[in-house]
Amino acid sequence: MCYDIKASLEAQLKRAKRNQDLKAIEEILEKLVPLTDLPLHHASGFSHPEVLIYTNEDPFYPIVATWGLIPHWVKSVEQQKKIWNNTLNARVETIFEKPAFKDAATEKRCILYVDGFYEHHHYKNQVYPFFIQRKNKEPLALAALWSEWINPDDGGTITSFSIVTTKGNTMMSKIHNNPKLNEPRMPLMLSDAMEEQWLTSSRDFENKIKELLSDDTDVVLNAYTVGKLRGKNYIGNVVSVSDEVVYKELEAEELNL
Repeated sequence: MCYDIKASLEAQLKRAKRNQDLKAIEEILEKLVPLTDLPLHHASGFSHPEVLIYTNEDPFYPIVATWGLIPHWVKSVEQQKKIWNNTLNARVETIFEKPAFKDAATEKRCILYVDGFYEHHHYKNQVYPFFIQRKNKEPLALAALWSEWINPDDGGTITSFSIVTTKGNTMMSKIHNNPKLNEPRMPLMLSDAMEEQWLTSSRDFENKIKELLSDDTDVVLNAYTVGKLRGKNYIGNVVSVSDEVVYKELEAEELNL
């Protein structure tokens, strides 16, 4: 699963800056960023934040999208509200089968750049949040799917996305140990080379999925515990929310991340 992220403006602009087009960067800062909720020091997908995504239609110029994919075939606002919280994530193993995702998996793939993501660890009936980031602290490129939905009530268009998840690696298998789940999960993180493959629009992409999931493309991660992200002790969307917090009771578990 991936329901909590950190996304700074710097991370979100990573791909746009590759073209070194200063005018494009200025335009993004002036016209798009004010429409987002950036910066997100911590945001839950259930709040449906507005961020920047890079799509297969324009890989270097982002668009504003809300987290929680709304399939194009949704027929009413009532139906949209019912499905929204169930499409924050899309399991990579079934994206070509599930009705909510199969069209997007074939034709509308995108990348979400974040500083990292948060995941909860279960230990002795308590829950402890971890912040996971790239070991070199560079932005993470998360594979995602996007969609455009036309609101039948007012004719307005909502652009939305879902983060693609995959089976957790060795580190995530230690952190994401929710007893209610069959296996640990994590967002599908793309290496630089994988990014270009993900954004290709070829219709045979389903056959390339196995390449993207191979061990030699894993992104090296680092993780540490942070303060509570739920309940009365949650400090909110502030810079210090991703600061390390040590829980002495976890020392006995010896996670060795």
